[in-house]
Amino acid sequence: MPARGAHISKPKLDTNAFIDKPRRVERAFPRTAPNLRFRPMESADLPEILEIERASFAFPWSASFFVQELKVACARSHLALIDGGAVGYVIYWLLPREIDIHNLAVAPAQRRCGIGRALLQAVIADAKRQKLARVTLEVRKSNEAAQRLYHALGFAAKGVRKGYYSDDGEDALVMALELEDR
Repeated sequence: MPARGAHISKPKLDTNAFIDKPRRVERAFPRTAPNLRFRPMESADLPEILEIERASFAFPWSASFFVQELKVACARSHLALIDGGAVGYVIYWLLPREIDIHNLAVAPAQRRCGIGRALLQAVIADAKRQKLARVTLEVRKSNEAAQRLYHALGFAAKGVRKGYYSDDGEDALVMALELEDR
């Protein structure tokens, strides 16, 4: 994931190379919570998203960074809602051969309830529908709880990005879920 408050430049991409534009579809994930729904983020959701972001990270993304990120042609998102209130989100890029997850967070009161897992499963399902090769992400080397979740879903460590997080210089573990054999 990009460092909190810092923009990581990604290569310029041909917007015509993307397979699909997001559709507004709400999905239920009954094994987690019968009233958990997902839909794409909207600008009106920003106050709730920022509340979750600030509660989740020492160096949170700013409102303008969220807006900038979501304006990228290949950016996609899932906002997790329970009874109409935001409880988590994931932002990722849909690239020609893979999905790259940029940010994932769950409200503190809703953690360890399967919402993070359900968000990741939604992204993985998106990748499979698009017949993509893999899902990638970066995670702080110190974030062992997130690493356990990623491993449980089949992600494997592929390398380390030294000093990746500009806020404190922490290294990032690069993880990937290979889908071509699935």
